[in-house]
Amino acid sequence: MWLIVVKGTYKSVEKVFLGASFFYIAYIIAGVLARPDWSTAFVNTLRPPHAQDFRNSAYLYMIIGLVGTTIAPWMQFYLQASIAEKRVSIKQYAASRLDVIVGCLFTDVVAWFIIIACAATLFVAGHTDIHDPTDAAQALRPLVGNYAYLLFAAGLFNASLFAASILPISTAYTVCEGLGFESGVDHSFKEAPVFYWLYTILLAAGAGFVLLPGVPLVKVSILSQVINGVALPAVLIFMLLLINKKELMGRHTNSRLFNVIAWATTVVLILLSLAYPFTQK
Repeated sequence: MWLIVVKGTYKSVEKVFLGASFFYIAYIIAGVLARPDWSTAFVNTLRPPHAQDFRNSAYLYMIIGLVGTTIAPWMQFYLQASIAEKRVSIKQYAASRLDVIVGCLFTDVVAWFIIIACAATLFVAGHTDIHDPTDAAQALRPLVGNYAYLLFAAGLFNASLFAASILPISTAYTVCEGLGFESGVDHSFKEAPVFYWLYTILLAAGAGFVLLPGVPLVKVSILSQVINGVALPAVLIFMLLLINKKELMGRHTNSRLFNVIAWATTVVLILLSLAYPFTQK
């Protein structure tokens, strides 16, 4: 991944990521092969949660984490930086926006099938104590056969490669843009040394942390998403303030409907984060 980013251009890196995205279809296939009860799955997807569920600290913790991994703060920075590096013009803005919307829908569909695959196999069989990501893939093997196991494992491996590359890039973009250093995958190492050294250090640190013995990777992963969920409102507030500045955005400010949805999402997230400490016993 380091060589692909450091030696490649933005277009070549983007093509690699786009090609790798097709591996996420593995989760959809695994969900189908798990033969879930589809009527139960659809009903429970659409059924609103009970009010008492939000008094359960574990439930609330997971809800905050799910939001944090779905609308992660780093995504906002990466999206901004990538559009700037691609030099998207006003004429291309509509196509770029559609690209983001389609991507969001696709990832939500994939996430839904991940839940389906795990619910129809791991949960039904009582495999609720997952210490390591490989436990989830291994547990699927005796339940739904080799193909679902291999597909789930391939999807998990691909997701790891994505995380190992995009998150350090996002951080490098943000830090360099904030401090005024040259940044961008289209630049060479000599042209953007701070950007690439920061990416290299973050990538190496992440790999080193994962290789430490006894690290509860699943717990750490969920905790990181919960932190994302708690930090997200601050990012969204500043983004909404910027997007609604007419002197900055012109006619591209948010519509009233977009503002209602975005502000409501922000308020709900703040309330969830504030409510969590009160659910602790």
